[in-house]
Order: sequence, then C-alpha cells, then structure tokens
Amino acid sequence: MTPFMLSVIALLEGERATEPATEPSRSRAVAEATDTQVLVRSLAEQLVCEANAILREHGTTFSLVDEAGPGNLAFTIGFGDSSARVQTEVHGHTAVGRLIAPGLPDDEPLQLTTEDELQSLLLSLITTSPRP
Repeated sequence: MTPFMLSVIALLEGERATEPATEPSRSRAVAEATDTQVLVRSLAEQLVCEANAILREHGTTFSLVDEAGPGNLAFTIGFGDSSARVQTEVHGHTAVGRLIAPGLPDDEPLQLTTEDELQSLLLSLITTSPRP
C-alpha cells in the first residue's frame, strides 16, 4: 500500500481532506510550461490508478481524460459529479497553466503550488462528489 492509498482509505473512513494549495499562474516559456503539464499529468495517472485500486470496492472511481488542441494541452480528472481540469494555454512563445476545480475562483488563472498538491486535489474531489 502506498501512502496515497492509505490517505484514500482514511478519507473513506471519515478523515477530512485538505483543500489543495494554489497560487496565481504566471506566464512561462512554452517548453517549461508544457514540461510541467506532462509531469503533472504523469503523476495524475499514477495517483488515479492508486486511488481506483481502493475505490473500486466502494463503487465510484476516478476517470482521467486527455485533451489536446490548437494552443491547449489539458486533462480532466473526474469523480462522480465532480471534476478538475488542469490545462496549459499557449499564446505565442509563452504559456499559462490553469486549474479549474470545485470551490476555486475562476477570475484569474490558478495553479497548484507543487505537484504534491495533486494528492489533495484528488482527495478533495472525493469529498465534493455526492456519495451514492
């Protein structure tokens, strides 16, 4: 069992999830921003697999859907009725990351403070989605 799998179990047993820490996104070079997007996406896949190994016995599991289009790299993590979208928008030679998730303001682009906050994001999706 990984530490994240144990966190999912603890959450199912009533422990509270902490909200993911965010900060304003800043414009960065396209190469740097897309590298970060790929790293976060890779970690998301790992965490979704770990969580689903536990959640499968409880019904609802996470989904992970990729999207790529002109000037945009994104993925959406879904759990029941809740979802979070992590995207990188390319504008010329620069790019800006954006996190769209329940409870976050959408008036300015926000990003997770570190990749480790992805765990908190997934746990918070479990708590914001109604349970059957």
